[in-house]
Amino acid sequence: MTPAARIQAAIEILDAIAVAAREGGAPADAIFAEAMRGRRYAGSKDRRAIRAHVYDAIRLVRSVPASGRAAMLALVDADPALAELFDGTPYGPAPIAADEPRAETGLAAQALIDLFDPLVGAGEGDAMLARAPLDLRANRIKSGVADLAALFPEAEAILGAPDGWRLPPETAAAQHPAYAEGDFEVQDAASQYASAALDATPGQAIVDLCAGGGGKTLAIASLTGNDADILACDTNRARLQQLPARAERAGATRVETRLLNPGQELAMLADWQGKADRVFVDAPCSGSGTWRRSPELRWRLTPQRLDRHLADQAKLIDIGADLVAPGGKLLYAVCSIIAREGRAQVDEFLNRHPGWTADSGYLSDGVGRTAGGGFLLTPAHDQCDGFFLARLTAPC
Repeated sequence: MTPAARIQAAIEILDAIAVAAREGGAPADAIFAEAMRGRRYAGSKDRRAIRAHVYDAIRLVRSVPASGRAAMLALVDADPALAELFDGTPYGPAPIAADEPRAETGLAAQALIDLFDPLVGAGEGDAMLARAPLDLRANRIKSGVADLAALFPEAEAILGAPDGWRLPPETAAAQHPAYAEGDFEVQDAASQYASAALDATPGQAIVDLCAGGGGKTLAIASLTGNDADILACDTNRARLQQLPARAERAGATRVETRLLNPGQELAMLADWQGKADRVFVDAPCSGSGTWRRSPELRWRLTPQRLDRHLADQAKLIDIGADLVAPGGKLLYAVCSIIAREGRAQVDEFLNRHPGWTADSGYLSDGVGRTAGGGFLLTPAHDQCDGFFLARLTAPC
């Protein structure tokens, strides 16, 4: 492909991503992959170049653009050398017209920024959109932290994550034979902090209420040395079906999965009511803490979608509370930096559930900042995804 044809391909992919953002369609990575399947003539260099154009534009543009071309023209303003590729050649983009509209650039729309937790300062913007490093978690069931350090001599230990190591972005760690053996998982430090904050110990009965593909389920199994009974639940069949194979690879033999029907969660968990020592509620959310990995999420969030997330979070944390045994603990977590999804949800939960208390002091020194009844992690302060987590203790 010519450089101009790569630009045109990026514009077309950005068009599809913008439509999906407005309509709640597929994520950008899936759209990009599908677009590349339709361009089998594109070589590996073409794919890398097109991907770079697409994601550079997404990171630059603050909200869903009117068109992919408007987004790409904003990128041209940031990198004027790209302008010469708009030359009207076959398969390339048309020349740039005078005063042609550009998409607005910036971190996010101001109305969205206004929702951030007060701890999110003006200096967070660059870190929130920077490329994320690759974080690994050693699997205690199969290997040790020292073993993982030996596999990747360039890795750096992650502060406060006892099994965590950090590698440069896009390191092909998952291609290492040790990954296939289950010696480690790819997992951001924020998720490692949250899993450890659950304070799970061997012999306990544990519910991961929103397990998804099971990343935190496996972290909990590792932390308990495969010596705790873990029930991993979700309403998403496709995501939950990933877990059994992952658990087998990790050697996590005491993980059971249970697919729940939306609206019937509590009835389908009747056998666990009041019996769980620990419950993890990693609730669906805006994903505002994960813009480093999925920057198009800034384009997707609307007041209506946020309201749906808030309602789901309140429902799930209440369901989780019903499962906790007297004196047991619930860990509420969202990959969000929006106050209403974090500290406000915990405040409202504590008002609804007299006798429950918010724990403190369960993160390592230097990790996170106190945010109401929980802790906030942010990319600039903690070098990880944005995350809110709160550990809550049931009355005895």
